[in-house]
Amino acid sequence: MRTAPLGAALGLASVAALMSLIPASTTYAAETTAERAYCPRLSSSLAWYGDNRERLQRVIDERGTCGNSQARHGERPVAAFDWDNTVSKNDITDLAIAWALKHDKILRPAHWSDTSPWLTEEADRTLTEACGTEVPVGAPLPTSTDTACTDEIFSIRSEATLMNGHKAFAGEWNSRRTLPQYAWVPQLFAGHTEAEVTSYARKSRAEALAAPVGATQRVGSHTLHAYARYNPQIKDLIRVLKKAGFEVWVDSAGSTPVTNAWAGGAGVDREHVLAIRNLLDRHGRITYTQEGCGGEPASKGTVMPYIEGKRCWLNEKAFGVTGPAAWKRQAPQNRPVIAGGDADTDVTMVGDATGAGLVLNRNKNEIMCRAYDNADGTWLINPMFIEPLPRKEAAYPCSTTGYTNPDGTPGPVRRQDGSVIPDQEDSVHGG
Repeated sequence: MRTAPLGAALGLASVAALMSLIPASTTYAAETTAERAYCPRLSSSLAWYGDNRERLQRVIDERGTCGNSQARHGERPVAAFDWDNTVSKNDITDLAIAWALKHDKILRPAHWSDTSPWLTEEADRTLTEACGTEVPVGAPLPTSTDTACTDEIFSIRSEATLMNGHKAFAGEWNSRRTLPQYAWVPQLFAGHTEAEVTSYARKSRAEALAAPVGATQRVGSHTLHAYARYNPQIKDLIRVLKKAGFEVWVDSAGSTPVTNAWAGGAGVDREHVLAIRNLLDRHGRITYTQEGCGGEPASKGTVMPYIEGKRCWLNEKAFGVTGPAAWKRQAPQNRPVIAGGDADTDVTMVGDATGAGLVLNRNKNEIMCRAYDNADGTWLINPMFIEPLPRKEAAYPCSTTGYTNPDGTPGPVRRQDGSVIPDQEDSVHGG
């Protein structure tokens, strides 16, 4: 059994106030000075907002090997992080797709409708016309020179629309378990091996890390970021967590072979990467079918590590909770101690954290509503470490439209007890 969650409030109170809330009977308080001297420490040279470093350190000290005898004897606490704009600045899947399009690595499908059950007839027809039928099925499309094809592909990925503005997806899906344009991305790599896709992602990674901060690129007629960086504070946090006996996971709505190309640079091995995983054919090549979770079968994207899906995958892989129960919030000992994210995609995973739920502020409604409300005292808010956003002028619409229902309609954001979170002002930001 893991220790009980930290009871101290993790809002914007002072470190001294937080110290006063820790019961004297906790393991942390009983530690000797000698024991604390060997506790791994977060770097004091890396800037965090307010007292976030100290609050994270306190949770690590209490729940890791320094303050938790169970952690010292093999009962490892869990930490989980989103990848895009949490561990890294900028979206690595977009970078990999951009690289693939520029280097003719997208293979022509027999029918574009095979790639998604929600792709509209118009989208299927438009992609067929834009990308042509001269290239044999399974051969590379000439996207490096065919701007029309590249534009339609990237427009569907980034906006879920065609270049004419019409919707690319239609039908029904659970909006708390999948997003068609996210599920569609790994389908673009069908026909390749995972090793090939990882090699493409490594090449896009090298280019992005070499590009200056703020650099952009053209993908067809679209403009996209050309750079990415590992957030130094998150890399340092992962380093310290591992030294303190935590089991650290990445839980991403990106593509598994793409995320694998980056994860090692943050100290996370492939066995601890959770992302969209496509099934392979007998030749080891990526198919259009993706793994399921929580009793849901493999499909073309019905469920994925997205909102509630991030909880499901973490529950299954990190805690061994299987079947429909994996979609449910678990008892504290079967939840992450620390979790980090930046978007509504991550809100369920971060909200499950029993010690500290870290949010990098990208002005996303639901996660910021919950973070500012801080109903259970575990939320920490930090501006983005690289190019932080300025203050959001309008209040977050928590009481009306901040939540996305399973059918995709907006609604109020509610606490665990069902009460509605009032609108929240943006107070932790850059600039």
